[in-house]
Amino acid sequence: MDVKLVKKAIKGNEQAFERLIHSESEKLYRTAFLYVRNKEDALDVVQETVCKAFTSIARLKNPEYFSTWLIKILIHTAYSILKKQNRLVLTGDEFLATALVTEESDVEGRIDLITAMASLNQHYQTVIILFYFQGQSIKMISETMDTPEGTVKTYLHRAKLELRKLLEGVNQYGQKMV
Repeated sequence: MDVKLVKKAIKGNEQAFERLIHSESEKLYRTAFLYVRNKEDALDVVQETVCKAFTSIARLKNPEYFSTWLIKILIHTAYSILKKQNRLVLTGDEFLATALVTEESDVEGRIDLITAMASLNQHYQTVIILFYFQGQSIKMISETMDTPEGTVKTYLHRAKLELRKLLEGVNQYGQKMV
């Protein structure tokens, strides 16, 4: 992350802000898609996130945490949109179709994982997405979620246990149940 560029954006430089968003756009879209599970809603989440970030960037105190700050806005925006739509469990056939297209190897395993993740509570989903899909450290996740590092570690541990339990579950016919 270019801290000088962030500082320019904080001072009101729109081109600097645009360049920052452009560099973060793919990560923002992927993260939004993991939450809302369809292209249109993911684009809405990203658009609303960018608008919120643009109007409040002057309040960003630590330029080096721009990416974390942006993801935090995105997570809150995604949950807000899901809440408005009364979608407590993340679902969507389009999401599964996209997963089939984007991941050629072990499609079944990927679908099982996605389905299992959708059944996790909000905090567990967030730590799994940030840790495994975004590659964030425990410390960064702690800052993003405004949660102590120990709690993040607990969420991550419990989320992995729940996922393992869900993914290892089989029905009476020997087929995976997720």
